Amino acid sequence: MKMKSNKKSCSQCIQWIALALVTLCFVSCKDDSVATGEFDPDKPVVITEFSPKEGGLGTRMLLYGENFGNDISKIKITIGGQDAKVVGAKGESLYCVVPAKAYDGDIKLSIINDEGEEIANTQANEKFVYQKKMLVTTFLGTMYDGNTKFDLKDGPFNDCGGFGGAVWLSFDPKNHNHLYLVGEQHPTRLVDFEKEYVSTIYSGLSKVRTICWTHEADSMIITNDQNNNDRPNNYILTRESGFKTITELTKGQNCNGAETHPVNGELYYNSYNAGQVFRYDFETKETIPLFTIQDSGWEFHIQFHPSGNYAYIVVVNKHYILRSDYDWKTKRLTTPYIVCGSQGSEGWVDGVGKKARMNRPRQGTFVKNPAYKDSSDEYDFYFCDRENHCIRILTPQGRITTFAGRGSNGTSGYNDGDLRQEARFNHPEGIVYDEERECFFIGDRENRRIRKIGYEE
Repeated sequence: MKMKSNKKSCSQCIQWIALALVTLCFVSCKDDSVATGEFDPDKPVVITEFSPKEGGLGTRMLLYGENFGNDISKIKITIGGQDAKVVGAKGESLYCVVPAKAYDGDIKLSIINDEGEEIANTQANEKFVYQKKMLVTTFLGTMYDGNTKFDLKDGPFNDCGGFGGAVWLSFDPKNHNHLYLVGEQHPTRLVDFEKEYVSTIYSGLSKVRTICWTHEADSMIITNDQNNNDRPNNYILTRESGFKTITELTKGQNCNGAETHPVNGELYYNSYNAGQVFRYDFETKETIPLFTIQDSGWEFHIQFHPSGNYAYIVVVNKHYILRSDYDWKTKRLTTPYIVCGSQGSEGWVDGVGKKARMNRPRQGTFVKNPAYKDSSDEYDFYFCDRENHCIRILTPQGRITTFAGRGSNGTSGYNDGDLRQEARFNHPEGIVYDEERECFFIGDRENRRIRKIGYEE
């Protein structure tokens, strides 16, 4: 499925500016006069107007009318049957925040007494048009003792403990109800959407870093990052064994990334010790070195575009992303070049190409963008920016923007809510887009949880 476009009109921007001014000084823009009197029980309560007319969760709303009073503890607002937070009131104007799931849009105001009894009420003649918005929520995982401890255990969705280090997420190409994740020193796990259960499928390797699949998806391939050149670095887990039987595929040290070509099926993997990229042919069983990247000794991984025309090489510790174009004649990746970030320059800067800054980028996922229809490349690349505690977007033109995280006037943390205003992550590393459910799942490492980004349900 395709991501929906989220563009704001100029009029919406003007409304936000106006509401920001009201937040600061709370003045009426109707006639420059502010009624600050208390509620009069002998007079009716009336809503004459509200602004804006449409919006979603967290939208700041102004109500105009008569006899609201000025004691917000005595004023109750519901929008679409959901309680709205009342921020301020001055007789003829009232400021509130639109709640979640206010789908019906009817606006009701009640005045209550000291005993909590309703003594007056009114309703707006016009309905608010509620727009669903994308939110960050917690999908799986729990912690305790002040978000410092967790249990690593199998179990149903509501009792599956925490996640040791969900650094790489991948859906089974033949069963979209099965989401697999690896956690380095922690076990490889299965999230079963149909059974609503989390289970362990394999453990015992020293440091599992990535998951990919053979061309026909008959087997899973996992990488094991270890320091011996004569030991296996990529393993096959067969579907017929339930991905529990493990067989050696290739050997080499310091492999933290492997990916199969989406069309031709050959395997590409790395050895970051010397910055090497290798190609493995399943038919000939031959492994050949292709090229080295400009930084040796630093982690990187490979992710193919769905078309197979190119792959991004994400250089984690040096904070940049390379692109390697695919030669369809030789069936090989070619020498890569930088598309965003600057070698060794960490930071958090949205921008184009080498002007953008990241801080340890990790797994990404390609998502089709409807705005690019009929373009040569219709996909954006969403990726985890680990040390910046956020999710970024890389466009085909090399522009990086921040998609989610760093909300609530902070950087790292654990907050659900609006993508940029509220949500926070703590070292996100794994991400995958679910085309069927039209949402993202994120391995939020230090929060020990699987987070979700999607439209309100």
